[in-house]
Amino acid sequence: MDVLRGERESRPQANLTAAAGLRSQLEDGIYELVGPDLLGAPLVIRAASLRRNSAIYDFTSSPLAQVRGILINQALRLLSVGIEIDDAYNDAFFAWRADVGTNDLTQYVDRLEGDERARLMTDVTAHCLTLKRSLGSLSSRWLPRTSLRAHQRLAAGNVVLRDVIDLMVGTTTSDDASVALLDVTTSPLTEGAERVMRYHALVQTLRTSTVPLRSSMFSTATGELWSLDVDDELLQRSVLDVLNVVAEISEAS
Repeated sequence: MDVLRGERESRPQANLTAAAGLRSQLEDGIYELVGPDLLGAPLVIRAASLRRNSAIYDFTSSPLAQVRGILINQALRLLSVGIEIDDAYNDAFFAWRADVGTNDLTQYVDRLEGDERARLMTDVTAHCLTLKRSLGSLSSRWLPRTSLRAHQRLAAGNVVLRDVIDLMVGTTTSDDASVALLDVTTSPLTEGAERVMRYHALVQTLRTSTVPLRSSMFSTATGELWSLDVDDELLQRSVLDVLNVVAEISEAS
């Protein structure tokens, strides 16, 4: 949180004008790539779309990896509101079940054999410990919000940007930039992490018309934190990232 929040004295003035220009660039770029006609189904861009430079994305990570990520996200939600986690696996699992009820993944966990369940519990406990040690306490004055969903329709709905911010702190009503975004992953950080951080910043800017202060990603696998200050150059690069993905998907379809 020290890295995300930074020093109050060093925060730039809130940028309330960049969003309109970014949206216009995206609209113009999408028009050139897709054309004026309304598509039968929109091209949906997610943060995962930015992890690799390919038109074909692998969203089929192992169910165990998916469950681990979900449970660590639940642990983050509990920690962000000051709830002490004594039993990482069970506290996160029951919070998840209370949130979603029953679905394919919860049924998958219910069917796990004893050895598989034990490995999952050990894995989740280790990742949660790394998260707890690194995150620190969150003041309620920072207005922490978790699992914040956003979507933006572009080019008359031909392209939809979808995003989920694991943790957001700060306010868009301050005279200075104060919003910090954090993505928590249970995988090691790779080249695609910076594109994802830029994407979070871009969607947040389009959603609120206010440029965030900082976009960060933390790996509970390695304890590594990457953080980027959000400026015009970063947002311009994210626009190009998104248009590249639109081009690759439209060519492949």
